[in-house]
Amino acid sequence: MGFKCGIVGLPNVGKSTLFNALTATAAAEAANYPFCTIEPNVGEVGVPDERLAKLAEIAGSKEIIPTRLTFVDIAGLVRGASKGEGLGNKFLAHIREMDAIAYVLRCFEDDDITHVENRIDPLADAEVVETELMLSDMESLERRIATVEKKAKGGDKDAKAQLAVMEKALAPLRDGRPARFADITPEERAIFTGLQLITSKPVLYVCNVDEASAASGNAHSAKVAERAQAEGAASVVISAKIESEFSGLPPEDRAEFLESMGLSEPGLDRLIRAGYRLLDLVTYFTVGPKEARAWTIVRGTKAPQAAGVIHTDFEKGFIRAETIGYDEYVTLGGETGAKEAGKMRLEGKEYVVADGDVLHFRFAN
Repeated sequence: MGFKCGIVGLPNVGKSTLFNALTATAAAEAANYPFCTIEPNVGEVGVPDERLAKLAEIAGSKEIIPTRLTFVDIAGLVRGASKGEGLGNKFLAHIREMDAIAYVLRCFEDDDITHVENRIDPLADAEVVETELMLSDMESLERRIATVEKKAKGGDKDAKAQLAVMEKALAPLRDGRPARFADITPEERAIFTGLQLITSKPVLYVCNVDEASAASGNAHSAKVAERAQAEGAASVVISAKIESEFSGLPPEDRAEFLESMGLSEPGLDRLIRAGYRLLDLVTYFTVGPKEARAWTIVRGTKAPQAAGVIHTDFEKGFIRAETIGYDEYVTLGGETGAKEAGKMRLEGKEYVVADGDVLHFRFAN
């Protein structure tokens, strides 16, 4: 699995249109009225990676299996959602398990498409969305903290540790800032993650622009990019309208269409790259005659844990990883050539897997 991304935004910002285009499905109804998405929609896409096809060609793999990215499209939030306005906050639970949150922001003018607050201001839209998410997180923490506090007073060490992290998480929320700005130590990170706070997750701002601005953005998206940079988030410019048209074209017509729009690649590719950078993800490969497959891990992951992404038994019984760098694999014509040239390495439990590594794990049953 690549990563899971929750898509949030106000009504009528192009959120469901974008979801449809990115997943090339009509699972989410896109219409010009609020709350057209009345159930969370889940879609998966293969993560494009030219390296995978090259590896499969060299190895003669019968099947190519890319890593997957999951999108969860959440119904449009409105001011007061955390208090039950609009469709309320029942949908917020669906994004607590996401790796990142994509805020789709309206960065286009169109008199034919109404804005729920009668203005075009993506930064203000982001504030409305984030405020509702923060209020939901505050309510969640304050509801749980009394129980943990009681256990902590009774001498429960785990409860004491959890209470300390909960109080740290509440501090920025009470100041009107997302939980991701809490002062959490590396030792507290696991507890913090376990709280499943929506605003603790990395944010990717998706600027939905008009067709003419798809290649370079506009004044609205420039303001969003400035905000993203200031807070360590990521931003990407996409035209949901172009993506929708692109996804409906036959494959042979897509390159010409993108060129006519001044684009070198579809928005999905840009969004995925931005997400990978934001989450600091890398890809390794397993290659053989049966299949060539991509796997996604966090940068810095050691070999046993990388093996565990395939199957937990691989991590438990890990012995070593036969490792060939992507460039060596391609240059030397595959596994046999790499072995003959002495470029296949046997790496142990402390090896940190690099982006592009071609791995074969040895493990004890």
